Amino acid sequence: MSETILKHASKTAFTLIAFAFVFTSLLAYVFNVTKAPIEKSEAAARLALFRQIVPKDMHDNDILKDTISIAPNELLGNTQPILANRARLNNKPSAIILEAIAHDGYSGDIKLLIAIKTDGSILGVRVLAHKETPGLGDYIDIAKAKWIKLFDKESLLKTSSENWKVKKDGGQFDYMAGATITPRAVVKAVHKALQYFEINKTALFA
Repeated sequence: MSETILKHASKTAFTLIAFAFVFTSLLAYVFNVTKAPIEKSEAAARLALFRQIVPKDMHDNDILKDTISIAPNELLGNTQPILANRARLNNKPSAIILEAIAHDGYSGDIKLLIAIKTDGSILGVRVLAHKETPGLGDYIDIAKAKWIKLFDKESLLKTSSENWKVKKDGGQFDYMAGATITPRAVVKAVHKALQYFEINKTALFA
């Protein structure tokens, strides 16, 4: 009786191992087949976003591949190393695209892309991701409103530190009535990114 049970258990174990092997192999195959198309699609989407904030006539390099790693920094809000993308024209730096994270959004983190020219002025800002309340927080998204374009051509030289606030707080940036927290967080994050750039611009374009 015990021998029969042992044989049955061994057969069941073998079947489970075989099934696990086949399933794992199938998953690995699917991953390898889909990895390249997914990466290509993600790269195309990122490049399309880059082109919204860095005009084609400002670079002749592969902006996706010309990167520099940035260590965690309080001014950018990143807790893990991230990549910044550099634009060059005729082998000379023209702009850099930084990622910044505002941790004080109404519903969580707001991830931003900020393109900054070598002279410290902003080419454009775009929201990568956010969880703000639909209808109130959505207006920071360029697809739904033009508010984010308020940052175009802004710089630390153009606008003093005390004015890098929404108008409700005594600054110069407009905001949507009833939704102060979201724009306040974005303005603060963009200002900090400009400060980071000013401190590190030599290293960023090295």
